[in-house]
Amino acid sequence: MKRLNVGMLGTGFMGRTHSNAFNQVKRFFDLPYDIVLKSCYSRDAEKLARFQKTWGYEKCETDWRKIVDDDEIDLIDVVTPNFLHKEMVVAAAKAGKMIICEKPLAMNYEEALEMEEAVKAAGVPSVVSFCYRRNPSVALFKQLIDENRIGRPFHYRATYNQDYTISKKVPVGGASLWRLDANVAGSGVTGDLLAHSIDCAEWLNGPIARVCAHTEIFIKERQNAVTGEATPITIDDACMFMAIFANGSLGLFESSRYARGRKNFNTMEMNGENGACYFNLEEPEYLQFFRYADPDTGKKIEDHLTGWQKILVTNSEHPYMNHYWVPGTVIGYEHYFINQLADFLLETSGGAPVYPVPTISDAVRVQKVCDAVLRSAREKTWVEL
Repeated sequence: MKRLNVGMLGTGFMGRTHSNAFNQVKRFFDLPYDIVLKSCYSRDAEKLARFQKTWGYEKCETDWRKIVDDDEIDLIDVVTPNFLHKEMVVAAAKAGKMIICEKPLAMNYEEALEMEEAVKAAGVPSVVSFCYRRNPSVALFKQLIDENRIGRPFHYRATYNQDYTISKKVPVGGASLWRLDANVAGSGVTGDLLAHSIDCAEWLNGPIARVCAHTEIFIKERQNAVTGEATPITIDDACMFMAIFANGSLGLFESSRYARGRKNFNTMEMNGENGACYFNLEEPEYLQFFRYADPDTGKKIEDHLTGWQKILVTNSEHPYMNHYWVPGTVIGYEHYFINQLADFLLETSGGAPVYPVPTISDAVRVQKVCDAVLRSAREKTWVEL
């Protein structure tokens, strides 16, 4: 059993989800690692002490470089705000550490390329946390595509809507709302939400070839949570774009933080020659499937059997579900991170993951699409990838 000492850089929402995954993964998956939560980092010493105690880290540091430079640490997990990702990942790669990084990978495509170069030069394993690939229903979506049950794709649609920034009273900055600050986040919904949609789209439907986008900032000035001053908002509150995939299918993408009533409305749909699939994260245990033609013969099934099926993805034959409960009992958000971590550790140890994990290089591709979307919105034109 190989000891795996973990260094966690960041103690916010994602610090909690990743720490929980490290604590839980061996309770559900057979892995050749003895996982030890060795050290965690935050600039806020009081918050850091609470985090260390809650999640069981052996020690903590207010200087992240000490964790990266610690010879005992095997894996660095970067869950800080986006503007810190590049420096931390590059330093971790040069130190020879395994790397987990939250999305979006970087502030822009140029930073992402620097990170990829450092990781490739060091030859270290990496995974970027596009966690929704690890939802069993989305993994089943991928399985049905691979089984040719959708056939030739014609349309792909993705929506990722929330509503938590509608009020003018919501401030910008600080520990919880740094995502509204361009200097910290890089972009708005494009990097924060559509990065997930783009990753899933290219995983399910192949590369995007060209895009045409429009973005909107609805509230152009907010109070700064730290200074109290009025601060201009320059990140995108909403984004919509058309896409042409390399396989010739058409794509529509929409994201907003101003969609009243939507909390985490992340949907994806593919319409093909043999059938169609639809997934909605607000009903994560279901996958909707329209069966039209037999995947082997291409022959249309009987008319009275066509129609949308709502599949409850909880059976042991469904992706990941043989590691959890009995049929009919669902898993939740935290388990996507557990599944992702299990696949990463299986992959790095020569095992067989359910699906290969998205690496730094995959995340660079997503960053390239995000940058193309934002460029298209600025220049009001189609942009080739």
